[in-house]
Amino acid sequence: MTQSGGGRRRAPRTNHAAKQASTNGIEGETSKRFQRGMRAFRQIAGRKAGEAFDPLAGIAPNFSRYAMAFFGDLYTRPGLDRRSRQIATISALTALGTAPSQLRFHIEAGLNVGLTRTQIVEVITQLTLYVGAPAAGNAFAAAADVFAKRP
Repeated sequence: MTQSGGGRRRAPRTNHAAKQASTNGIEGETSKRFQRGMRAFRQIAGRKAGEAFDPLAGIAPNFSRYAMAFFGDLYTRPGLDRRSRQIATISALTALGTAPSQLRFHIEAGLNVGLTRTQIVEVITQLTLYVGAPAAGNAFAAAADVFAKRP
């Protein structure tokens, strides 16, 4: 407890989210894992890095910390460059067929790390045989959305 100007005692402020995260192995926003994840995320997300988890803040505030720490664990591993990781991610999300907003995000991230529109279209075309025409068609629609919003 600390003394305020009026003689009243008040409890010191604590960062409950950081405390909660540290008890779950994430160690809050200052953890090395979280910071590594944020750096990697900013590199692929570009201008949208700050808003990616905003919609979840009200209902799942710890989710972004968990996801960012795990993202850093995966995206900073040796063995694949950022372009290859985005090809793998676009492929997986196309195959899932159930994550259109994440697919659009990663198509844009693919462009951010140097994939061309032609390469992204070719990846989706290659997947058509394996994921089926409906999933590929949805992925092409997501790509068209992203391409239309970028110069």
